[in-house]
Amino acid sequence: MGAGHSHGSHRAGHGGSSGDLHVPRGPRLTLLGSLAVAGIAALIGLLLLWPDGAEVDRIADDAPFAAPGVTFPTATVTSIHAPCTTAEDSDSDCGQIEVALDDSDSKGVEATIQVSPQVLDSGISAGDQVRLQRIPGRDGADATYSYFGTERGKPLLVLLLVFVVLVLAVARWRGFFALVGLAFSGLVLWRFVLPALLVGESGVAVALTSAAVIMFVVLYTTHGFSLRTSAALAGTLVGVAVTAGIGILATSAVRLTGVADEQAGILSSLVGDLSFHDLFACAAIIAGLGVLNDVTITQSSAVWEIRSASPGMGRAQLFASGMRIGRDHIASTIYTIVFAYAGTALAVLLILRLYGLPWDVLLTTEDITQEIVRTLASSIGLVLAVPLTTGIATLVVATSRESNPLLD
Repeated sequence: MGAGHSHGSHRAGHGGSSGDLHVPRGPRLTLLGSLAVAGIAALIGLLLLWPDGAEVDRIADDAPFAAPGVTFPTATVTSIHAPCTTAEDSDSDCGQIEVALDDSDSKGVEATIQVSPQVLDSGISAGDQVRLQRIPGRDGADATYSYFGTERGKPLLVLLLVFVVLVLAVARWRGFFALVGLAFSGLVLWRFVLPALLVGESGVAVALTSAAVIMFVVLYTTHGFSLRTSAALAGTLVGVAVTAGIGILATSAVRLTGVADEQAGILSSLVGDLSFHDLFACAAIIAGLGVLNDVTITQSSAVWEIRSASPGMGRAQLFASGMRIGRDHIASTIYTIVFAYAGTALAVLLILRLYGLPWDVLLTTEDITQEIVRTLASSIGLVLAVPLTTGIATLVVATSRESNPLLD
């Protein structure tokens, strides 16, 4: 790949400084060789851990969402009745909505559906579409209908289109490739990560494999094949490994069960081979990918830009300059991680706050401890990834703008 293109000495001719800098071939070959090994390991892991489709289907068939014959037709709201305000109102039609079914096999059928006050408070109005649950009647009796959910497909589609248009308008081709990478990440999660976890594969192995595959594709697709991107990728992979290690050790040390909510209880009853310790570690790794990627690509780019502005700067100075940027980035990104997790767990925090528990008891509950471990594991991986990425980028950065653009 021409890794030795900049091998030798170059006289800096711009940036207000001069000096001969020897660029060893070793760091570049070591970086590219290590990434090649990591890529091969990820592909092997993908092949070994790829779930058996028949087994996934069997597990899904054993855990049906609804009883046989139950369907979920759509309907249009025709009128709204005010929420019930007193106990006497419960005998009237308050708190109900009237709907007309839209499906072809039941077109024109009308029904009156009881809904919760929260549904009415959400702003639902005549003309909105809702999803009903239809339970067929026995022995020729009429089917019964109940509220299942509000149809939100159209507003979500509009929001998605606005997002895509803005990304393309502002970031252009870079934004397009970022969207491609995002779609690929979703595909890996849906087709590999979730099925592999369902059939009982190791959550840590699944997370490390999927994280490596995603990062290889996302980084090179979005930022191009270059040493700059390769340095960021190496830092990201190291950060992922550190996050996984810390997550495993912390989960064992604080005796986390991994079961903290109703969904975990449902999974436990439906999927017997699922390890919630592994599931938690997998979640911690995947949750930190985005922030970790952001930090490493920024650090690598910062080193390249500093070198471009000061080609005569020594490598020790270059590393120190990059770390000054990195320290600021660490500080702001840690806030991002903490606030993101706090926002996700806000409802749990409100409930625990109402209990009035002392802080030492509150922080050791399963719900809060999970968030603390997840936050700290991601943060430790993030903090260590910054100097590692900066160091890697400092070693492999080119010394002149005339270097091979494919590598630099």
